[in-house]
Amino acid sequence: MVNKDQVKGVAKQAKGAVKEAAGKVTGSEKMEAEGKIEKAGGKVQKSFGDAKDKVKKAL
Repeated sequence: MVNKDQVKGVAKQAKGAVKEAAGKVTGSEKMEAEGKIEKAGGKVQKSFGDAKDKVKKAL
């Protein structure tokens, strides 16, 4: 089962990837860095959601 943190995490990763790509295309290092940070935050949030899911299944 998918929880809110997993969904939000994947969405953040996608948004970050788009922002990173836009930064590369436009030559904006700031936007590219922001995209990388957002992607990393999304991975953390998804991992948290995965952990919550595992705990829930174990109970």
